[in-house]
Amino acid sequence: MTISIDKLKNGIRVITEEIPSIESVSVGIWINAGSRNEKKKENGIAHFLEHMAFKGTEKRSALQIAEEIENVGGFINAYTSREITCYYAKVLKDHLPLAVDILSDIISNSIFNEKEIEIEKGVIIQEIGQMKDTPDDVIFELLQREAYADTQLGRSILGSEENIKSFKRKNFTDFIENNYFSDKIVICAAGNLKHKELCKLADSLKNIKALKQESIVSKVQFKGGEKRVVKDLEQAHFAVGFEAPSLKSPKLFAGKVFSVIMGGGMSSRLFQEIREKRGLCYSIGTSFDCYSDNGMFLSYAGTSGEKVKELSEVIALEFKNSITSITETEVERAKTQLKSSLLMGLENSTSRSERLARGLILWDKIVEVQETISKIDTVKLQDVKSFGAEIFQNSNPAMALYGKVKDALDVEQFSQKLLN
Repeated sequence: MTISIDKLKNGIRVITEEIPSIESVSVGIWINAGSRNEKKKENGIAHFLEHMAFKGTEKRSALQIAEEIENVGGFINAYTSREITCYYAKVLKDHLPLAVDILSDIISNSIFNEKEIEIEKGVIIQEIGQMKDTPDDVIFELLQREAYADTQLGRSILGSEENIKSFKRKNFTDFIENNYFSDKIVICAAGNLKHKELCKLADSLKNIKALKQESIVSKVQFKGGEKRVVKDLEQAHFAVGFEAPSLKSPKLFAGKVFSVIMGGGMSSRLFQEIREKRGLCYSIGTSFDCYSDNGMFLSYAGTSGEKVKELSEVIALEFKNSITSITETEVERAKTQLKSSLLMGLENSTSRSERLARGLILWDKIVEVQETISKIDTVKLQDVKSFGAEIFQNSNPAMALYGKVKDALDVEQFSQKLLN
């Protein structure tokens, strides 16, 4: 398997991993722009734009886009995150030219028909409505806003209904004009292909200009605080987040190990104590969400209204105790879990292409698998304890509660239990 990288004349970078032993190829176009690049009045436009890219180009209708890729048994999709937008496809090896042509077409030649925009507004509003009807989606929206306030990181990726209803064609073309620069685009493929072939095909991506000056995304501060929405639901949903290091921090892998130990699986501390020993919930876990300049360590669980106070108390206690009681055995098990997850992901060409593209966008280089494994291996017990001590003792946490949550600890009480 060979990994190659090139920079085209227009500034777009192309990276491939050739895997001759499989019959398919996963290819995608990653743009280093997402909801974080939106102004307040255009919040939601990055995600809406991702939808509109599939609604017709200068040479294909929306139906033709869908039919052409599915006629060859492939699939095509996209996603928008806070810092990245990705359009991707997976096809059999002989159909790579078609996949690249369609992806290039929807990015550089979308027409943003006003009638289609009005129709898609209804789709986006239904998506927002579906999110609002899903408590474990709502809780993360509330937590994000409480952590980062009304900033680019605190606002919903979906945007507000008010914003969605207001968007016109110019909002889409303006966002592209201000964010879709060749310097911020990576075309990546993994599977049965030749690197030079993809470079040649990538020349079809037209109408993308180079970045004239370095764009600076303003740093967002972690605010903390509490948002409690008491509602008559079956469950009480509880989430708490702490300011944590960024993707580029040397503490990144200590944080990942810590998160696995606390809530990364059935052997994790929170799962064992809160679900297995106490029966307080069905699901509980932690994650370490990182951005280019900051991050958040968070935990989420759902329980009954009668047990939410105990749940919040036990989570705080487990966090506090972890600083001194995490063991070498737990650290080694978590490191093994992280390495296994990484290596198992390499069995999927889509995961491989995603990993390569993100490495190039975030670190401006090919991140070798062995390099990542080595960084995981270097994490020591004290690194993990120090990570926990730093985020729990020096952070003003953000807390979100939704449902039958009137009896849960408030954020000040939770913080005190971490320190006392």
